[in-house]
Amino acid sequence: MTDEDAEEIEEKKEELKETETEELPLPNATIVRLMKNNLSEGKMIKKEVKIAMNKFLEEVLKDVTKRLDDYPYATIDYHMFREAIKPFKQGKEIGKEKDRLAQHLETIISDCRSIQRDIDRKFEEPKTSGRDIEL
Repeated sequence: MTDEDAEEIEEKKEELKETETEELPLPNATIVRLMKNNLSEGKMIKKEVKIAMNKFLEEVLKDVTKRLDDYPYATIDYHMFREAIKPFKQGKEIGKEKDRLAQHLETIISDCRSIQRDIDRKFEEPKTSGRDIEL
């Protein structure tokens, strides 16, 4: 038996204990397995995180289902599903858009500074030698 097998058996025992003590909406073992597949090797997931992820996914599922229920049709198709999950998918896109706009704003600020330097240089008042010229 390898260390990975022993670790997996221990996780399953722990997950069984967790589900016995608290009624969770989704199978915790599946959630933990998916989380571990997307985490760096060697990271441990605390019990409260596992439970919180389970409850969070329940909330997402409820929200998507309510959006699907708003359609007046008896059958839900894939297009409706895509529309219902759009707010959750747009989060990443909003972050990318924010970064793009921030970069564009930095470019504009840089251009404004360059223009200000040009103005200062071209319209600089000539320096006199201390004598005022009167007309």
